Amino acid sequence: MAGALVGGAFLSGFINVVFDRFLTMDAINLVLGKKLGSDLVQRLKTALLGAEALVADAEMKQFGNPSVRKWLDSLRDAVYCAEDLLDTVLTKAVTQKEESSSWSLSFFINRDRDDMVDKIEGVVRGIEDLGKQKDFLGLEKIPTGSSSWRTPSSSLVKGSVYGREDDKKALIKMLNDNNDHHLFVFAIVGIGGIGKTTLAQWLYNNAELMEGFDLKAWVCVSEKFEVVETTRNVIKQIHGGTCSLDDFNSLHNALKEELSNKKFFIVLDDVWSDDGDKWSNFMTPFQQNGRKGSIVLLTTREENVASAVQNCQPYFLRKLSEDYCWSVFAENASFPQSNGRAALEEIGRKIVKKCDGLPLAAETLGRLLRTNHDVEEWNKILMSDIWEFSVEKSKIIPALLISYFHLSPYLKRCFVYCALFPKDFEFVKHELIFLWMIEDLLPSPKRGESLEEVGCECFDELTSRLFFTKSEGFDDYFVMHDLLHDLAIFLAGDFYCNSEELGKEEEIKIQTRHLFVDLSHCSSKLYNSISKVESLRTLLLFGNFSSPNCNIEGATCEILSKKLDEVRNLIGKLIHLRYLNLSWTDDIKTLPESLCNLCNLQILKLYQCSELTTLPSGLHNLVNLRHLDIRGTSLKEMPRKMSKLNQLHVLSSFVVGKHKDNGVQELGGMVNLHGSVEIKKLENIVDVEEAKRAKIMDKKHIDELCLKWSSGDDLVSSTQKERDILDNLQPQNGLKELKIKGYKGTIFPDWLGNCSYENMTRVSLKSCNNCCMLPSLGQLPSLKSLRIEGFDQLRSIGEEFYKNGGDHHSSHIAPFPSLETLVFHNMACWEVWHVSESERFPQLRKLEIRNCPMLKEEMLNQVFFRIVSSLSDVSKVRKLRIGDLFINRQTEAMFLNGGTLSISGCESVMESALKAMISINHLRCLQEIHILCCSCDSLTSLSLDVFPNLKNLHVKRCRNLESVLMSEAPHAALQRLSIGFCDKLVSFAGEGLAAPNLTHLEVTWCSKLEALPCDMKSLLPSLQSLNIQRCPNICRLAEGGLPPNLKSLEVGICEEQMRDLSWMTNLHALTHLTISGYGCKNIKSYPEVGSLPYLPSLTTLKICFFDNLETLECNELLRLTSLQQLHIDWCPKLENMEGEKLPPSLLLLQLRWCGLLGEQCKNKHQLIWPKISNIPGCVYF
Repeated sequence: MAGALVGGAFLSGFINVVFDRFLTMDAINLVLGKKLGSDLVQRLKTALLGAEALVADAEMKQFGNPSVRKWLDSLRDAVYCAEDLLDTVLTKAVTQKEESSSWSLSFFINRDRDDMVDKIEGVVRGIEDLGKQKDFLGLEKIPTGSSSWRTPSSSLVKGSVYGREDDKKALIKMLNDNNDHHLFVFAIVGIGGIGKTTLAQWLYNNAELMEGFDLKAWVCVSEKFEVVETTRNVIKQIHGGTCSLDDFNSLHNALKEELSNKKFFIVLDDVWSDDGDKWSNFMTPFQQNGRKGSIVLLTTREENVASAVQNCQPYFLRKLSEDYCWSVFAENASFPQSNGRAALEEIGRKIVKKCDGLPLAAETLGRLLRTNHDVEEWNKILMSDIWEFSVEKSKIIPALLISYFHLSPYLKRCFVYCALFPKDFEFVKHELIFLWMIEDLLPSPKRGESLEEVGCECFDELTSRLFFTKSEGFDDYFVMHDLLHDLAIFLAGDFYCNSEELGKEEEIKIQTRHLFVDLSHCSSKLYNSISKVESLRTLLLFGNFSSPNCNIEGATCEILSKKLDEVRNLIGKLIHLRYLNLSWTDDIKTLPESLCNLCNLQILKLYQCSELTTLPSGLHNLVNLRHLDIRGTSLKEMPRKMSKLNQLHVLSSFVVGKHKDNGVQELGGMVNLHGSVEIKKLENIVDVEEAKRAKIMDKKHIDELCLKWSSGDDLVSSTQKERDILDNLQPQNGLKELKIKGYKGTIFPDWLGNCSYENMTRVSLKSCNNCCMLPSLGQLPSLKSLRIEGFDQLRSIGEEFYKNGGDHHSSHIAPFPSLETLVFHNMACWEVWHVSESERFPQLRKLEIRNCPMLKEEMLNQVFFRIVSSLSDVSKVRKLRIGDLFINRQTEAMFLNGGTLSISGCESVMESALKAMISINHLRCLQEIHILCCSCDSLTSLSLDVFPNLKNLHVKRCRNLESVLMSEAPHAALQRLSIGFCDKLVSFAGEGLAAPNLTHLEVTWCSKLEALPCDMKSLLPSLQSLNIQRCPNICRLAEGGLPPNLKSLEVGICEEQMRDLSWMTNLHALTHLTISGYGCKNIKSYPEVGSLPYLPSLTTLKICFFDNLETLECNELLRLTSLQQLHIDWCPKLENMEGEKLPPSLLLLQLRWCGLLGEQCKNKHQLIWPKISNIPGCVYF
């Protein structure tokens, strides 16, 4: 047998929880009195202990014996029933405790008490009967080993794809051989865990293979294949947005439009359906649309699936060889470098042999043994009976079972809980941990450890053993392999139910305790069956959101209005419910009072229920509530007696009411609040004593606090009272983030900015319209972000901002030592800002000043000069951005991001920044400069000699720039130069631009520029790309010709030069040519006879923006013997093609916005069609 291999039985964790809670609570006897005698308690103890001794053996034998599986289910149901009874008793005790000082004498009338005792008696008797079946079922007590070793990290790096080189080559050959087909459909076929998805991912993420595809999409189909839903998911994946279409025809038309004239690569992963009719309907849009070479790839375990898809070519994936399987195992197992390595390798190779060529099995077992180098433990895995389990027609792989059995009971429970979610669900770590916590799935914390930290350890350990892996492309999301999900579903039985797994005629089983419902596919029959399941602990209602796989945080429930009343009626009956999420439900304006019957509820999420205005008055009865999220609601005030919810750990916000028992003082009883808290409508505080009784200072676990007064009349009876109220809302010193909005006082209390707040990193002060001075924030040692907005009375910022004169501890601390972001917005009266030599914000990365119209320009210049010249990291700046195309012109801003410094705003501010850079002699270090929308009067010429190390220069919309200069000495560093929209530019390095390493040169929309730099052929030997467009006055090109290594040329200059292209001689390396006819009003036929030079390497030609062009001269294009693509854009009058034919090498003709010629081609005009019919690809827009 497996012996001590088993880490502990899954069910033993449940039994321990009930045992600990049920038999150690005095409330049981206090409530039930003498009716619950000591003999019944002892019988329950004995029955639970006896059952627990058998569950490890039963858990092993359930895979080959249905009777044992049924026995386990019956035991689990009995344990659940016991815990449900405990919930009922303790809930009654807690909720009625204050109604009578003698609550221990009589909570139930005798009849209710007798009924409860009878139920407990029934549970005991049921567990005893199950224990008597052990001999009949052959169950025995077996020792359970420890699963105590922990991996040090949850980080996961994708390993190599071993042993698939031949498969890769074969698949690439299949793709190349079928590249001429309009659509190629093929399927990778193989058993579970063999690596089908891994190989498909390799193809999908191979940049070289995917080159040329216009779009691609990855859709997981799984066992439930519905044409409408799968089509919708393909559309979502293609454009990454939502798809609200529901009917078959609309979806097909939408998909046809997405695929039209595009080459696509679509992967349908984990396909099970072999319904030929469904596949015929689904594949129609793919077969009728798309360009040649499009591909649809399936992965499936069943050969008959490939046969059901029309013209689908199967590729059978064989098992890995033993050597390659060993490579997978060894990469994950991490052998010791010396002692014992040889012995472990010998055992490991025998384990690999039993993995039977399945890489998933080898990977999972390798990871299991990664930190355990005990030879005996490795031998136990090798000799396990689990290898002998029959897996024919089963989704369960023995190797995965071994990894599962090595988990502790708590980890087993956490893993099995994931059966509740759909296959390929994307888990968010902290949300899943929340659910584990409220279900009591986690072990008790050690001293000094929080339950959240325990949950993180459990999640990390499951991740380290590959029960979770990071989602492709999303670091915050985790997924579970479908084979592991299958194992979880098997182990979960009927106690966990996902509505997606139910057939149309199936109903939810009465044993179900955890339910996941997709409301977008919820039939009335299924909905009605929910109300019959009265012992639900988890109810997750999910809607149809944009993400193909909903996640707990982002895609919560969407309850249709016609179902809302039914949900209200249902809620009050689910008294064992622990988790209820009604987020994003716009229809809800109020919640039923019956909600307050859910005394076991621990998490209530009402996020973005935007119409919700009131909460039930009896909410204080939810005595076990730990998490209340009311962000995004429209609550007018809190319900009364909220202070009784002393178990609350998370309260997103508190709306202060005007009554005695819903004022701010109700916060005083919530001693366990953690994380972030927002307190709204603080104007409802009547006197200072109420604020004091809120006991904000005593809440040691709050790290983010937001204090809000409603907007409106800023006139108050006493500004001193306002200051005293804020003074008594002082938070504890461990606070990390503080936001204050709408404060009505004139000055802030002294605690704000006190240096004792050593952990404070973010402060935001908004709409404090009565304040005439800022608090002393400069002494906060860890402050990184400060936002000041809407101080209408503030006129000056001076010394008080940096240091508090009365705080003797702060006098030796340099102000704002850690500040990185400083923002000022909407300061209507602000005129003066004093920044002295010693107050220079050494760590500042972002400074933004917006809509501060009274701040004097010379003040701004001084501030920017001092800040830029004193930045501690300015020596690391290699990239400078002056100006911004998109930033508000009333905004002065500085951003320092790594090696990039960006300055934008008025001209004088930008000049000040440049002068600061010059003053510290830093311009020589710059490697990249962007000057955008700059109107600086002084910037009339730009000398490249000032920037000897400059590699890239981009100048756009500099209205006063007249010339770009440089000396005769070569500029060896310059590689890219781009100038555009400079209307006054007349001279461009008139003596020649000597830049031997320049590879890209672009000059566009410079209307006065008359010539390119001189002697480009010799001075720019490395130039590969030249773009000269919308420069109509350039009538003479570079003397001596263009550089011979030019590969890409885009040109649009004066009409004379565009007619005769003979100046393009000797461009034998040119592969891409764009000819723009902007301003060439007199050209009606193109290219003119004899004008096109010999360009032997040209593969792509684009002709565009010839407004009056009527005829394309095909014979001239025959000189282009290598031409493969011809693009003609924005030639609205073009309708003729003269000459015999187009070049025979042509593979693609694309017409965009050439309506007349496009129609001729579509209608196969008798004079046009013979010239283009031989071209493989013709596209018309």
